[in-house]
Amino acid sequence: MACLSGFSLSRIPSILMLAVLYVAYVLIGGLIFWKLEGGLVRQDIARLLEEKSALLDTYPCLNQEALDTMAQVIRDSSKVGLSLKGNQTMDSFWKFTSSAVFAATVVTTIGYGNMSPSTTAGQIFCVFFALFGIPLNMVVLNRVGKYMLAIERNACDFIQGKTNHRKLTRFMIHLLSYISGTALFFVMPMVVFKQQEGWSYSQAIYYCFISLSTIGFGDYVADSNPDRYYPEWYSILMASWIFFGLAWLALVINHTSDILERLNTHLKHWWSPEEPSNAGPVDEVKEPPVDG
Repeated sequence: MACLSGFSLSRIPSILMLAVLYVAYVLIGGLIFWKLEGGLVRQDIARLLEEKSALLDTYPCLNQEALDTMAQVIRDSSKVGLSLKGNQTMDSFWKFTSSAVFAATVVTTIGYGNMSPSTTAGQIFCVFFALFGIPLNMVVLNRVGKYMLAIERNACDFIQGKTNHRKLTRFMIHLLSYISGTALFFVMPMVVFKQQEGWSYSQAIYYCFISLSTIGFGDYVADSNPDRYYPEWYSILMASWIFFGLAWLALVINHTSDILERLNTHLKHWWSPEEPSNAGPVDEVKEPPVDG
């Protein structure tokens, strides 16, 4: 009972605050997206309906059934990488390099949706491949992230040994790590994507974050335009960028989570009064004895 009482007094207010903050954050985000995108979508729907009517008027032989068939052909062509402009199959759908990139998007849970197995054997294999590949990917990324963090800490220790400014050194090393990571995984890929995909800088930076955060909407996917030619090294560069970029961004997100946890601790102390010193043996946590 004492344990339950301590939990209800110290933990529940903090949990409720986090729950309210989380729900409010999601609802505010939904409201902003609704205001930003809702009006444009309504305009696009009205424009597309006008274009559909104009198309049917221009080509009287094209009825609704034929239009639906044409739309289905376009969707199927896009799925297999066939460009209807040149009537030639895109070389990067389901060749080895693009299949390897697809496998990387499976184990990293990005899941763009532009490519997906259509055979029964491929779908069953994808299930088992993801079942074992996702934990393996998490272990490997965690290990790579620890190496990145170790390099950062070794640099901190080295510079601290030369100077007496501990906090300033840590701040500068963290700042340098963020700047170099941003340049390596966002700025440089942004330039490459603009050149290879023809995207704007804002579209490229948006794609970089959506991919490395494993959100993977699929509205922008590199190395998938059937009307563009991609060099062989492009798929290899994509796979390497995804892997190391995921590890770096995971470190940044972990740092952000740590900051939020510290903020939550401060809010918890502010919300709940400090426990009295004679709270009882249940609230005390003793370190285990160290064997000599």
